[in-house]
Amino acid sequence: MEELDVNERYRLLVEAVTDYAIYMIDTDGRVASWNAGARRFKGYDDQEIIGRPFSDFYTPEDQAVGLPAHALQKARTQGRFESEGWRVRKDGTRFWAHVIIDPVLHPVTGNLLGYAKITRDLTERKQREDALRRSEQSFRLLVQGVTDYAIFMLDEQGIVSNWNAGAERIKGYLPEEIVGRHFSIFYTEEDREGGLPARALDIARSAGSFVTEGWRVAKGGKRFWAAVVIDPIRDDGGTIIGFAKITRDMTASKEAERALAAASEALYQSQKLESLGQLTGGVAHDFNNLLTAVIGSLQLLRKQVTDDRQQRLIDNALEGATRGVTLTQRMLSFARKQEIQPRPVELLEAVSGMRPLLDRSLGPEIQLDIAIPDGLLPAFVDLNQLELAILNLVVNARDAMPAGGTITIRAEERTVPAEGPDGLAAGDYLYLSVIDTGAGMATDTLAKAVEPFFTTKGVGKGTGLGLSMVLGTAEQHGGRLQLESSPGQGTAAHLWLPASEPRAGHPEAAAAAPEATARTLKILAVDDDGLVLMNTVALLEDLGHQVIEAQSGKEALAIFDASVDLVITDHAMPGMTGAELVGELINRRPALPIILATGYAQLPAGLPATVKRLAKPFWQNELDQAIAAAMSRDREPAR
Repeated sequence: MEELDVNERYRLLVEAVTDYAIYMIDTDGRVASWNAGARRFKGYDDQEIIGRPFSDFYTPEDQAVGLPAHALQKARTQGRFESEGWRVRKDGTRFWAHVIIDPVLHPVTGNLLGYAKITRDLTERKQREDALRRSEQSFRLLVQGVTDYAIFMLDEQGIVSNWNAGAERIKGYLPEEIVGRHFSIFYTEEDREGGLPARALDIARSAGSFVTEGWRVAKGGKRFWAAVVIDPIRDDGGTIIGFAKITRDMTASKEAERALAAASEALYQSQKLESLGQLTGGVAHDFNNLLTAVIGSLQLLRKQVTDDRQQRLIDNALEGATRGVTLTQRMLSFARKQEIQPRPVELLEAVSGMRPLLDRSLGPEIQLDIAIPDGLLPAFVDLNQLELAILNLVVNARDAMPAGGTITIRAEERTVPAEGPDGLAAGDYLYLSVIDTGAGMATDTLAKAVEPFFTTKGVGKGTGLGLSMVLGTAEQHGGRLQLESSPGQGTAAHLWLPASEPRAGHPEAAAAAPEATARTLKILAVDDDGLVLMNTVALLEDLGHQVIEAQSGKEALAIFDASVDLVITDHAMPGMTGAELVGELINRRPALPIILATGYAQLPAGLPATVKRLAKPFWQNELDQAIAAAMSRDREPAR
């Protein structure tokens, strides 16, 4: 191999490098040499570029600010210039270059001989870095643009390190208010005391993720129901360097879920109440039949007994049966099968009559005061419904005073002008109030108090129907229910009840009862209950009538003939109801007087005027008056 001197070797070495542009610049900034690498990525041949200023490689923007001269001056004064930036090829395209310029000095004198410039094309790296930067920026903008989720980072200790728009919206903190603070600030005091924030990070470390739902706290102390995910963030070596936390506000979903559960519970309570009502109605109906037999038999027996002691025993039995009648009426009222029959009612007499029942319901811890003046106008209401409403209000008041207190029932007369409260019609009213000294109700509770199934009592301690039933009773009578309450001030329930005119006891207050019929009638008595049928026959025969018995509608039709003056029939019978029997009999004899004896309020519409209703259980005088009304020429339509 031919021996080369050192200078030639260096020249060949530089010329062989193709990944770097290595060339000399003279003291005036002109290109003095050119290697293969420079030719490759700058595009100039030697004869095209040697002697031209190296500033040709700079962009017009850099030339305008004097960057080429600045680079040489810095290399000359500081011994080195290094930078990255855009440079220009021969064809005008740009590439990203890493540039180093070193001054070349005379080895003896130290005078500046020129500059050595090394340039490397880093366009591909630049493109990758730019793409990565754009990707990171897009991801950052994406995360920042999410408003339905709080997405933020925690360091290893749980300190918040960044904050997106969703976190700001959901949790209420601005970035400058929360970055640098511990994420436990979002937890409730109970959860913090229980160590939940630290436990969440521990689970995320060990299990790879922590997922839960629970109450969290926004700025200002407002709580919201959150779905939370915490994932650990690891570096290339697998070391945890922080956590990613995603939180979603699920309060609306939680409220919807709670509303659905409440609706399901309300449906369950409604179905349970409906079943209980059906059972109660059925029991009350059967009990009515038994009481009809008991009362009728006792009445007939009393007529035949002359011994005073025996008469007192019979009177006691009749008193017990009378209480049974009141009980069945209340049961039927609960089951909505009791007919509403408004009449003049003296409030003082009605409430005083309930005193023993109310005292037993309240217990020794609660004092009951009745402050109803004598001489008030009577209220025009159904007595049974009024008693049930008062009992509901008193029991509600009792439950609001677990430690005891006072319940006051008072009443006064009030006149409503043309524009009354809550749409009350103008007229005279009785203003009946039940007032307690209990805990009272907050505004939101008071607003819902009369809603069906709303209750503040525990599960199984109330149906939430008491006040709604009272409201329905008041409005059914043309009145209103008003509630007044505030926390710590007790509750007052006010019933507006229409007054009755004229006063009870006035000759016009009650229609004259029809006189008992004096002649003997041939009566067809129909009832599927043998005890009731036997009792009805006995009462009718005691009144002097001739009676034919039938235990079903079909049997009655079979034995009916033109000699029958009157038919008395039960309604609830198997096979053929009393109403269906009435239809068949009216087809045979349109003007036939008929009495429908039943304890139910719901009867088919459109019954003929010849049909009178007799409520079970009935006394002998009520049976006699019903017969007289049915046989009267001036008959009114059945109710």
